[in-house]
Amino acid sequence: MKLSLKFRQIVIFVLGWVAYASTYFLRKPLGVIKVDLKSELLFSKSQLGWLDAALLFPYAMSQMFLGAVGDRFGARRTFAITLFISALSMITFGNWSSFYILVTLLFINGAAQAHCWPNCGKILGTWFSDKSRNSIFGLFGASAFVGGIVGTTLAVFLQAKYGWRNVFVLPSLITGTISLLLFFFFRESNEIGIDIPGRESSKESGIETQNVQKLSLLQLWKVICVKECAIGMFSLKLVRYTMYMWLPMYLLNVLRYSKAQAGMFSTMFEIGGVAGSAVIGFVVDRLLGGKALIGVSISIFLSAICLILFIATSGWGVIVNSVFLLSAGALNCGPDSLLGGSISADLGERHGAAAAVTGLINGFGSVGGFIEGPLIGFIADVLGWTAVFYVMVIICFMGSIAVYRAARLYEINQSRRSKQPESGKEPTNV
Repeated sequence: MKLSLKFRQIVIFVLGWVAYASTYFLRKPLGVIKVDLKSELLFSKSQLGWLDAALLFPYAMSQMFLGAVGDRFGARRTFAITLFISALSMITFGNWSSFYILVTLLFINGAAQAHCWPNCGKILGTWFSDKSRNSIFGLFGASAFVGGIVGTTLAVFLQAKYGWRNVFVLPSLITGTISLLLFFFFRESNEIGIDIPGRESSKESGIETQNVQKLSLLQLWKVICVKECAIGMFSLKLVRYTMYMWLPMYLLNVLRYSKAQAGMFSTMFEIGGVAGSAVIGFVVDRLLGGKALIGVSISIFLSAICLILFIATSGWGVIVNSVFLLSAGALNCGPDSLLGGSISADLGERHGAAAAVTGLINGFGSVGGFIEGPLIGFIADVLGWTAVFYVMVIICFMGSIAVYRAARLYEINQSRRSKQPESGKEPTNV
């Protein structure tokens, strides 16, 4: 029985969506158990910050310097194997009390997970037309935030029922099982000889995939709009991981929520992220004519405004807190799936390096993620929590300006190319 293209697209989308969501099952518990690590193992705030860095530093470096692994050895195999390694590294996390062993396990987890998003995005991109890519990646990007919500909820439940030492066991088993499904079923469209209507493949553009071997990191950095997009991603991830890793502690210590309330209420930011990610692709395609960079710049700017309003009204109660956390989450998390997905994939495909460029942009963004740990720990200790939020606001404004510059550079480049005979095509939806 021959399967229809629509059915295959749905299967690929759902499997990839669930698989990438599961990566957060192995990230989010760390933010939930920080209070336990501080009280039981006597870790300082600086040590807690370095645990964040141990996860996110190898994540960033692997994406930036090893992003081409999937281009060279196959996106499906790379995604499946690294997800399995990630699950294996965390299953014994609760059995240890040594700070250095916990750092090592988080390091392995981060290095392995670095290859999940670039290769997942590469495979997903082969299954859908160029015209629908922003919308598809917007919906797909919600997987990260749903995964974060489920990961946090599961961690809170396991922490309350079985103690913090057991919060990684079940998530590791789930993620390991999903990695096996990926290995057998998560294939690129060209692996099974399917042409996607409305998609300009690398072959049609006259670009061979093997060209990725000729592009150094510096050459990838010089691809139009890449460095500006990377700075934008840096700002998004620094702010987001600060909210992931420190918001429960802020709610507990400053706003006086209970431990369970702080863990669960911190998901408001991610719930907003689900809505923002799902909606932004459609807004860009339908209202902004596919001008994704402009949409991303506006969204990051508005997220900064929402953070200002959250701090200004933090003492007004749960309802007001919820409104601004949801809004900030939607406006911060929504652009991520475009900036680190459809936009970066389009930029990379024109050079036969979709996974490499996606990895570079996301990896540079993750530098913000691992800087977040020690930086926020230091600022919270020395200057207090209010200063933490205003640092995030400044960084958001910086990211918004960088992405706006990318949009202007792209328009100038398109204008110049339109005056020359067609010798190639730039991405049409950035």
